[in-house]
Amino acid sequence: MNYLFLDNGFEEIEALTTVDLLRRADIKVTTVSVTGNPMVLGAHDIAVQADCRIEDVDFSDAETLILPGGATKLDQCSALCDLLRWHDAEGKLIAAICAAPAVLGKLGLLDGKQATCYPGFEKYLGESYVGGLVVESKNIITAKGPGLSADFAFCLIEHLAGSDKADEVYDAAQY
Repeated sequence: MNYLFLDNGFEEIEALTTVDLLRRADIKVTTVSVTGNPMVLGAHDIAVQADCRIEDVDFSDAETLILPGGATKLDQCSALCDLLRWHDAEGKLIAAICAAPAVLGKLGLLDGKQATCYPGFEKYLGESYVGGLVVESKNIITAKGPGLSADFAFCLIEHLAGSDKADEVYDAAQY
């Protein structure tokens, strides 16, 4: 299973585009609220009902953990931080876009890896920051910002389901 984490202030385009395109590729993705409430309010006042709350999930089946940007407080959720550390130690895929790679940087999960992020958050990535639009490095995929939401999602699709499936969804979406 693939999990996308939502906190109040998340970037709707990054979260919803990713979920939409992954589901079009028949990749199961579950949205998870870290707020304690299944209803989460995005940065542009779009309310989204998450599929579940973090405290109600057993993540033993987690294949991918996905962090949309905007919600810069994701690193304040200790359950998520523990999950990210465990997932990284297992070498499993973690994807973050916009400001969210800063969470990975603060946790030390980018050490020895390359990453990108939204301008102004480079300091949290340290020597891992290489710029770029979408960067794949070991078990980490990062993307620069909201305008790259589809590119980020297609990178995930290619990684999870192969290039043929990514091409199929790419064509169907008229991207």
